Amino acid sequence: MAYLEEKYNLDVVYEDNHIIIINKKPGQIAQADKTGDVALNEILKSYLREKYNKPGNVYVGLVHRLDRPTSGGLVFGKTDKATSRLSKMFQQHEVTKTYWAVVDRLPPQTSDTLEHYLAKNQEKNRSAVVKSSHQNAKKAVLHYQHLSSIDNYHLLEIKLETGRHHQIRAQLAAIGCRIKGDVKYGFKRGNKDLSIHLHARYMEFMHPVKKEIMKFEFPTPIDPVWEAFK
Repeated sequence: MAYLEEKYNLDVVYEDNHIIIINKKPGQIAQADKTGDVALNEILKSYLREKYNKPGNVYVGLVHRLDRPTSGGLVFGKTDKATSRLSKMFQQHEVTKTYWAVVDRLPPQTSDTLEHYLAKNQEKNRSAVVKSSHQNAKKAVLHYQHLSSIDNYHLLEIKLETGRHHQIRAQLAAIGCRIKGDVKYGFKRGNKDLSIHLHARYMEFMHPVKKEIMKFEFPTPIDPVWEAFK
């Protein structure tokens, strides 16, 4: 069914009767927004309808999100039961997500835990580090590890404890490590394709129906900077 994936611009990593997992490309949106662009959940419905020759409605449930310029692993439910269970697992932090980020300077420590309080600015669609007393403050915790460096950039591996809006982008910027291409958080220029070098690299969770441990690795996009870190 590779031709169908190409037709719908999808990179399907795994599918069974309950879930479908893709490696999201930069620029794709998980859920409809004000741009009016077609979202991945709708694209997946069309893909599954054609793949299985289904005449009626196809169910695809959104379980979690990745920012539009971010790439990597994204899970959708194919049944209401699987979607409900997976959503609960994400809310209760029972899904292990590991990200890679390419940043413009070395962090202060080779590895560390970052704790900040973030507040979302709805109008500007960005989050800022604030004091804990701020009325909209939410605690954000992540762990990072420096993996390698090339001439101008450094590769960090990040594990989230919390799932706040733009958390990785805001917390790394707060310690002076701006993600390549992320002009919203201080990087000097955008990437030509409007992506940022933040990628959901690994995911591990208990299958919502089969109750088996599922582990996935998602290849990084093909571009000179990501390729330099291979």
